[in-house]
Amino acid sequence: MRQVSMIAVMLALAAAPFTIGAAQAKTPPAIAALDGDKDGTIDLAEAQKGGETVFAKLEKDSDGTLDSKELKSRLSKKDFGAADPDNDATLSKDEYLALVAARFKAADTDGEGTLDATELRTKEGQALLRLVR
Repeated sequence: MRQVSMIAVMLALAAAPFTIGAAQAKTPPAIAALDGDKDGTIDLAEAQKGGETVFAKLEKDSDGTLDSKELKSRLSKKDFGAADPDNDATLSKDEYLALVAARFKAADTDGEGTLDATELRTKEGQALLRLVR
């Protein structure tokens, strides 16, 4: 009788849905810092919000743009030039956020509109993170 009860309990546990509570799941710091809706991923709106925050933090001279000095090592010279379509040697907030969007799209390898920890570990994901945190 006892053996039958153990088997029944084991079968019941195997059939029960198993979810990890928010306190148990470990969200990578890169995601936690940007994940406003706490779903464990970053969507474009969250990345853009991070980009706006970084832009404001880096924009020291209050001219509404970022030059290569303010960006420090977040962009290569080549990437800076590609992100500066008007060739004025600065990035406006709109140009910066367009770059964030382009990097987000490049990192979204599965095309589902969100980035998870695996996608953020890629070269493209790391390039995005340099712009948003």
